[in-house]
Amino acid sequence: MQTMSDEDFDLQSLATYLHLTPAQVERMANREQLPGRRVGGQWKFSTSEIHHWWEDRIGLSTPTELEQVERVLDTTRPADTPGIAALLQPAAIAIPLQARTRNSVIERICALSADLGLMWEPDKMVEAIKNRESLHPTALENGVALLHPRRPIPSSMNEPFLALGVTSSGIPFGGPRGVLTDIFFLIASSDEQRHLCVLARLSRLIGVPDFPDRLRACEDNRAAWTLIRDADAKLDG
Repeated sequence: MQTMSDEDFDLQSLATYLHLTPAQVERMANREQLPGRRVGGQWKFSTSEIHHWWEDRIGLSTPTELEQVERVLDTTRPADTPGIAALLQPAAIAIPLQARTRNSVIERICALSADLGLMWEPDKMVEAIKNRESLHPTALENGVALLHPRRPIPSSMNEPFLALGVTSSGIPFGGPRGVLTDIFFLIASSDEQRHLCVLARLSRLIGVPDFPDRLRACEDNRAAWTLIRDADAKLDG
């Protein structure tokens, strides 16, 4: 089965990837519900554009839809993709994260990751995340933001990881209807397929109704990590 690479999808391979029929994919493309273009009369779909289409779909999905999205992604999930708790070590959680502006949030959570040896080029990651946020903010209406670059930067890290910062008060971060943001996850993935899998899983986790408030109530990084580990396990319960 085709996974995300630098090669374009054709109609058949994208249908296989999305668990749809070629006719369904063609209909969606004709209705401009999928990003694609005709080349020599044949549909071609850029893998990077499909990646961002998936991101948008994840961001707009209900909890039930997210579960369905995750099931589709699971069929192409690389076998060595770690779980949320394995990606997020307690030392990579800052409670509180000492930041009061959008830029300082991004800079300090990347600096924390670099100090732990998780990231080699924090300035490069900071710039990539700021560019991503300027295109489309990742802040959600529940006060959580899922920071990540537009495309993975595997050369900047030893292995995929997550980091988390919780600020003592909300920060304007581009949330819908002016909602302030105080919980910031950094998603650092080695490739687009793993990124989508982690994004879908993390989106399900933060969508649990009481989860963000319980995370805000954690007094230290160990309590936050334990909460995340247990809540993630319950998603499969």
